[in-house]
Amino acid sequence: MAHPSRRPATSALLDADEIDEHVLLHNVSWDQYVALAESRGESASPRLTFLEGKLEIMSPSGDHERTKKLIARLIEAYDEEREVGLIGMGSTTFRREAKQRGLEPDECYCLGAERELPDFAIEVALRAGYVDKLAVYGGLGVAEVWFWVRGAFYVYVLDGATGEYREENRSKLMPGLDLARVAELINRASGRTDREIVADFRRDLRR
Repeated sequence: MAHPSRRPATSALLDADEIDEHVLLHNVSWDQYVALAESRGESASPRLTFLEGKLEIMSPSGDHERTKKLIARLIEAYDEEREVGLIGMGSTTFRREAKQRGLEPDECYCLGAERELPDFAIEVALRAGYVDKLAVYGGLGVAEVWFWVRGAFYVYVLDGATGEYREENRSKLMPGLDLARVAELINRASGRTDREIVADFRRDLRR
């Protein structure tokens, strides 16, 4: 199954013409990838996705960053109201040389305790990328990946038996989170502050 990041996408958040810039390099060695990643210092930008010799370099737009930050704030508001116990790991670089895979999620979280890998990751796909990110996440062993595409969430859950992702209607890790409502709030965000949007969501959760 083709995942949503393969589809052309535009943001439902802003009317701006900003779009993420993607560049694909072939025949990149693991050492070259690691050296480039480490040359950024503490910054996670540009974002690097490595899959078996293919390296995608992505410069996120302002639209991308606003969207991913708002998604994070809403998820973290849910955590505070429901006491889920999330540990945010942001855009940490995750690499696995044996599988020749590496990337930085837009946002990612562990549940209950910090681990080597996040339990779920979030990807904002404002346009189609060149590298299959689900293949990267699967090789790393991340349990869930949520894609934001065309104003909606697509949730993929890793099947431990097959090692493949399957699309689900909701998160298995956070089944109580209404992602359709989160999407609605993001899609109506234009002209509103993050505080106002998060306050609306908190009122929903307290009803």
